Amino acid sequence: MESILLEDNPHWVNTATYDTFIKREVLDKALSFLDTREILAIIGARRVGKSTLARLMIKELLKNVESKNIFFINLEKPSFIPYKNDATYLEKIYEEYLKLANPNLSEKIYFFIDEIQIFQNWEVFVKSKYENSNIKFIIMGSNSSLLTSNYATLLTGRVLKLRLHSFNFKEFLTFKNIDYSSNLAITQNKIEIAKAQDEYMKWGGYYSVISNSDVSIKIEILKNIAEDIILKDIVPRHKIKNSNEIKDLFYYVASNATTIINYTSLAKKLNIDAKTVKEYITYFEDNFLITLMSKHHNKLSESIKSAKKLYVNDNGFLNLGVNPKRNMGASLENLVFTSLNGMGEDISYLREKKEVDFLYKNVLIQVAYNIDEEKTKERELKAFEEFKINDAVKCLLITKDVIQVHDNIEIISFSKFILQNNLYFKDISKKSESSTL
Repeated sequence: MESILLEDNPHWVNTATYDTFIKREVLDKALSFLDTREILAIIGARRVGKSTLARLMIKELLKNVESKNIFFINLEKPSFIPYKNDATYLEKIYEEYLKLANPNLSEKIYFFIDEIQIFQNWEVFVKSKYENSNIKFIIMGSNSSLLTSNYATLLTGRVLKLRLHSFNFKEFLTFKNIDYSSNLAITQNKIEIAKAQDEYMKWGGYYSVISNSDVSIKIEILKNIAEDIILKDIVPRHKIKNSNEIKDLFYYVASNATTIINYTSLAKKLNIDAKTVKEYITYFEDNFLITLMSKHHNKLSESIKSAKKLYVNDNGFLNLGVNPKRNMGASLENLVFTSLNGMGEDISYLREKKEVDFLYKNVLIQVAYNIDEEKTKERELKAFEEFKINDAVKCLLITKDVIQVHDNIEIISFSKFILQNNLYFKDISKKSESSTL
């Protein structure tokens, strides 16, 4: 076990080992949680960078904390898998760490545990150490149920949750070394930003995808990510017998992202029971492959019961759909959704006689890839009329590249929306607390 512990903790030997890692926007928030007593749970899909975020946190901790008092372990290591049903093995791992690293027990220990959901009853070990030791736990997991059911019962009131997504557009620009730090930089790098926008819209933000230039390899990596989530997390956890059936369903819904989901229709097309389809969709959402968005309603109960629109959580997954023809409008809409979802969770759509794609923080948002044709532009703008009832409601039409104002409705490019979103959401909620849609 010593070699595994040393492999996972190179900072014990070289404190500069993580200096080349790309900073994530959520890092500062994550670091602020380290000053609290509570357990920090970082959740997100496989390979979005949870362990990288942990390494970045360790890099900052090393400025003030002895390296041996920082312990990282990945429970998905093959050597640990045979013991996944034995939570007492976590105690053995911890004891081996104490023997090998000999940390200063009079000081706090920062204990990072990656893919913690691999071990059954892990929460018993964490709760025991949390209550009886000077340990700050940072746990990472790949499904949203990490802190529900029996986990929540044992750890209620002891956990702070932080959601991590794949690279957002700003992080993608940083990866591409494109400066967007000022209006001048954005203007100077306009062409590069536009090219980056097209690339990001097509391939999404998984580091292993965007760091590879071969298209066929990109697609294979995306397929591997999706199937790892399905075959390593969903299938064994829920004891699904027909793994091909659930894989086929994911590829089908990836082809129909941004549309309202109809379980009965899906069941007929794929020859799967409708109840089973609904369960599989729930598993996809629980493991961060997709997100379902509700229709806005003043009554929460009605919103929960509403028909749901489905979005994949990274635009790269759109390449895996069974329909090879790429719908650029759907690609841009999915991209706007993932960007909003990264900012917060209170997103909905509006539909009566007309439909508006998103309502977020009292801002109505419509998405259209191309509005060169006047009838397309008018159709998109008219959609706001049914829902814009007062001046407190702001309206945005997001396109690929158009920037203009039409009857107080701002038409903006996706890149401008992302790089300057503080202009659109700043103080809006405060101004419109009493307004109702």
